[in-house]
Amino acid sequence: MHRIIANNVRTIRKQKNISQLNLAHSIGHKTVSTIAKIEAGHENKHYNIEQLYKIAKILQVDIRDFFTLSK
Repeated sequence: MHRIIANNVRTIRKQKNISQLNLAHSIGHKTVSTIAKIEAGHENKHYNIEQLYKIAKILQVDIRDFFTLSK
C-alpha cells in the first residue's frame, strides 16, 4: 500500500509540475531527502496521514486519490 501511495503522490506531483523540493518545503521539511526517499522506496520511509492531508491540499486533489490503484 505504501508503494501505491508514493507512486500516486509522485505521479500527481509531476502532473502539477511541482518539484520534490517545493513539495517538501510546503509540508514543513527543510530538505528534499524525505520526499526523495519515499518516492524511491528507500529506508522503509512512507508518508503519514498528516503529510498526506497537507500534500492533498497543496496538490489540490482529494486525499483518496493517493489510495487508488493505477490502471
